Amino acid sequence: MRRESHSSMSRAVRTALISAMVAVGIGLPSAAIADDPIATLRNWGISKEPTPPPTPKISNTDLRQGRNYPEQPPVIPHSIRGYQIDLNSNRCLQCHSRKATELSQAPMVSVTHFMARDGQVLTSVSPRRFFCTQCHVTQLKVRPLVGNSFIDVDSLIEGVGNKKGN
Repeated sequence: MRRESHSSMSRAVRTALISAMVAVGIGLPSAAIADDPIATLRNWGISKEPTPPPTPKISNTDLRQGRNYPEQPPVIPHSIRGYQIDLNSNRCLQCHSRKATELSQAPMVSVTHFMARDGQVLTSVSPRRFFCTQCHVTQLKVRPLVGNSFIDVDSLIEGVGNKKGN
């Protein structure tokens, strides 16, 4: 008997809670739509569709770029539009593989890319490092979004970092 009353009571409580949530939920959308009162980081209303900025130009200089932080993967200093990188082919390796670097004069893929997860050295690029654009991105001609005070270790040793107040 006690079990039945507990069960029916919890069912009544659940029904009341669900009813209250539905009632509150129905009232929210109409209030939220009026005059876009939702807080946002946008400079326009949530119901407006702005014109996107133009796509930035790719820095196609083939010059190596400095790194912005330790262990940063190098950026790609040339266009890769149309490069095929999938399970069957990797266009990057036509210039950056061990065999191709002598002819192409491109930097060779890092030796770390020839290691399996357990540290075993492989004869070809590890499958987990085969999709280059997972880590490497093309360098664009854009203004940095945030400032960067990174100082590489060589500059720090030479004392350049101390001149900047770091």
